[in-house]
Amino acid sequence: YGFINTCLKSLVVEKYGEETWEKLRLQAGVQDSFLTFEVYKDEITMQLVDKACKVLGVPADIVLREFGKYFFEFCKRSGYDHMLRTLGGNLYEFIENLDALHSYLSLSYQASLIVTAEQEMNAPSFRVEKNEDGSMHLHYYSDRRGLCHIVPGIIGAAALDFFNIEISMKIVNQTEEEERTGKKEHIVFLVTQNPLFPCKERNEFSSSSQCLADSEKQIENQLNKEDLEKAKNANGDRGNSVCPVKKSHWKTLRGIITLGKGKLLRGFDPVYPKSLWIDTKTFCNGLPFHMVFDKELKVKQAGVSIQKIVPGLQTMGICLDQYFRIIHPEVPFTISSIQKFINSQFVFQTRREMMPESWKERPMLELRGQMMWMEPLQCMLYLCSPLLRSLHELEERQMHIADIAPHDVTRDLILLNQQRLAEMELSSQLERKKEELRILSKHLEEEKKKTEALLYAMLPQHVANQLKEGKRVEAGEFKECTILFSDVVTFTNICAQCEPIQIVLMLNSMYLRFDRLTTVHDVYKVETIGDAYMVVGGVPVPVPTHAERVANFALGMIMAAKGVQNPVSGHPIQIRVGIHTGPVLAGVVGEKMPRYCLFGDTVNIASRMESHGVPSKIHLSSSAYQCLKYKNFEITERGEIEVKGKGKMHTYFLIRNKSATENEIMGRP
Repeated sequence: YGFINTCLKSLVVEKYGEETWEKLRLQAGVQDSFLTFEVYKDEITMQLVDKACKVLGVPADIVLREFGKYFFEFCKRSGYDHMLRTLGGNLYEFIENLDALHSYLSLSYQASLIVTAEQEMNAPSFRVEKNEDGSMHLHYYSDRRGLCHIVPGIIGAAALDFFNIEISMKIVNQTEEEERTGKKEHIVFLVTQNPLFPCKERNEFSSSSQCLADSEKQIENQLNKEDLEKAKNANGDRGNSVCPVKKSHWKTLRGIITLGKGKLLRGFDPVYPKSLWIDTKTFCNGLPFHMVFDKELKVKQAGVSIQKIVPGLQTMGICLDQYFRIIHPEVPFTISSIQKFINSQFVFQTRREMMPESWKERPMLELRGQMMWMEPLQCMLYLCSPLLRSLHELEERQMHIADIAPHDVTRDLILLNQQRLAEMELSSQLERKKEELRILSKHLEEEKKKTEALLYAMLPQHVANQLKEGKRVEAGEFKECTILFSDVVTFTNICAQCEPIQIVLMLNSMYLRFDRLTTVHDVYKVETIGDAYMVVGGVPVPVPTHAERVANFALGMIMAAKGVQNPVSGHPIQIRVGIHTGPVLAGVVGEKMPRYCLFGDTVNIASRMESHGVPSKIHLSSSAYQCLKYKNFEITERGEIEVKGKGKMHTYFLIRNKSATENEIMGRP
């Protein structure tokens, strides 16, 4: 289910960041998010784990152990904390009831969906055995191979959190066993408890023994002397006092149980009647879904409701495995296998071929309950109830609430589950809608970035942001900036001899190179008109190095133009470049297709420098020359020329940058 993959994603994002998760999922070829109740292939989880090991450079057993620890915390955060805490009073009971928890969760998940046999929750199974030395052997069964290292992470985290004990787990046996659904991985862990306190803390704890002893004396003084004496006498075989000196303070408190007023008992001894005060008929009616069978699986007794559904059970001595198959745990139908998993919940399913004709078209009945071995009778008692998740499943089997014993909580669970299923379905729908909104939001954010990139290509960023906020952009005066114009030599002749598409391709090739250079030298591209290209340095953000930036950009333009082919001659194109430095006024013009434009005589003079320039040369005005002459550029004097509309002007040619290489000018590594 998606819950597992969501947990794995959360672990990677929380510990290593979003970028690591994105890299990992792309390598694994999986989606970005998962729905909690959605069924996903096991291969997705395996792929994620495999790629996590490679991306993080960590062995698989360590990754899985860490995932196990995190999975425990993730379950707690996801609302399962209270459920997990109440599984057992100690670690043995906690592990013993994990299968029951999985059984409950399988009902919840499968009832919220229409699932196929392949999609059913296939949880691992656990069996635990106590050893004389206080250690335990934990048997782990799973269809999924290679994930056993998750178990120490989960169990270790639960032991520390719920029972305040540290444990160590090591694999002592690893086999494959043939089960009902095929080969199952069977791992045996040796679970041992580590000392609760480190050496230093243990010494400190021991040093406080006097304080604990004083507390014990205060407790004893508060107890009624007469009742205390009775309690001592009643427990004489367990020790000489209710609070033995050798026991710790906490063991003393746990050992005292107050019943009524002043009545003290240590432990509990049940009382059994000499004979069973219930007749056979009442027992079979009171427990309508129970069966008793011997070592050969021969039925000795059955409840009335199960007899009604499976009439064959009325023939005493028939073999149980002829009428039922074991669904959970996935073990062979033998008394030895059942005894091995005696503490697990057992799910039986009726065999279709042995059911009455009226049941042939209905879904098979499933029973869930516990096994109890009766040593004196050498028989097994199966106390069970119908495994039904909803009223719909009850109706499918043409059963009624009345078929279930009044004391059986299955009646209440079926009714209560109806509302819960509706809530889960609503939750599932909300989760799907949330995921759809997340995807739409992601796409919207991507489109927004594209729109902003396009807008910032047309207008300066701060100007565009002001327009987006609905503010008016005031015109600004810049006292000094450097403007560049360029055009293609003999562009008119080229247009006359070529197809329009050839012109477009040529200009596009040239402008792509120029646009990249604007980023390299941090100058602002004002506009392009036909073959004319205009940039400015020092606008819209004033900088003292505006002239050097534009000069380096111009040198890059001359170099870049050599890589663009003239469609007529087949030779590289030639461009003219003109540069002038001076004051300008800048502002946004128009509402439809707004443009950031520059105004002033500086623009006109820069244009004149370009039009009066020489092919493949960078023409400088005297003001531009004054800004560059001490900046490590090689510049030659052109002399005085007649400029249209301006009269005579003294101009120069920019040759090269003495301190920069060609790669630096072109922005190449």
